[in-house]
Amino acid sequence: MNITDIFNAILLGIIQGLTEFIPVSSTAHLLIAEHFLGISADNAIFVFNVLVQLGTTLALIIYFWKDLLAIVMDTLKNLGGLGDFKSLPQNAKMGWYIVIATLPALLAGALLKKYVEALFGQPLTEAAIRLLAAAILLTLAEYFGKKVRKLNSMTWLDALVVGLMQVIAVFPGASRSGTTISGGMFRGFDRPAAARFAFLMSVPVLIAAGAYEALDLRKIGHLSQFLPMVTIGFVIAAIVGWFAIKWLLGYLNKHSLYVFAAYCAVVGAICILFQLIGG
Repeated sequence: MNITDIFNAILLGIIQGLTEFIPVSSTAHLLIAEHFLGISADNAIFVFNVLVQLGTTLALIIYFWKDLLAIVMDTLKNLGGLGDFKSLPQNAKMGWYIVIATLPALLAGALLKKYVEALFGQPLTEAAIRLLAAAILLTLAEYFGKKVRKLNSMTWLDALVVGLMQVIAVFPGASRSGTTISGGMFRGFDRPAAARFAFLMSVPVLIAAGAYEALDLRKIGHLSQFLPMVTIGFVIAAIVGWFAIKWLLGYLNKHSLYVFAAYCAVVGAICILFQLIGG
């Protein structure tokens, strides 16, 4: 099997849409699916994964379009007011917090790209390591996080800490939403606030990653066969991703992260077992 199969493209699009925002690591699940579907870990599948991720980015933009528009407009309108940052409107402050949180991941992604791609050679091992790490991280965030702060109390230090957590998500298998939501909770934010900022701050990084990987399309042979599969995966991921965002934000109002931590631990352990038995 390969990525030119329509079934594979649909299935990977569904997996991407379901797991990009739910803190269980979309990349880990894509790696697992590709292993069992017999899809080779080459440049084509790496680019496919990143570009289909743009489908979930589109879902994110559509879901939060009012928030994003207000943030962009207020930030641009108040560029001259940085000298008195405390007096800026909340949306303008949020714009700068997103900038602060975005810079570490963009820098790490640019510097570590070739090393990150190399990690796709052992998908089950990488997925297992990151899933188990996610299980620990989510458990610690839920247990130690005070979960009392709202987004209007955010500071530049909060944004920087969450941004540094997002660097972890540059590596395959790491959950972007899991690491950034955990980062917010470590800073005392409640679950919905941590999730909301995690989603908003991920937009620039996801767009930049997708645009950068689009440049690699020229390296792929049989491009005419490859692009339809990307399009299918993109559309499926966008539709499923929108519903995943809506569900998760509602879920976090009343429920903890422990169920996701347990899930990551179980799936990570299963990956190790299959790796050991050569599955």
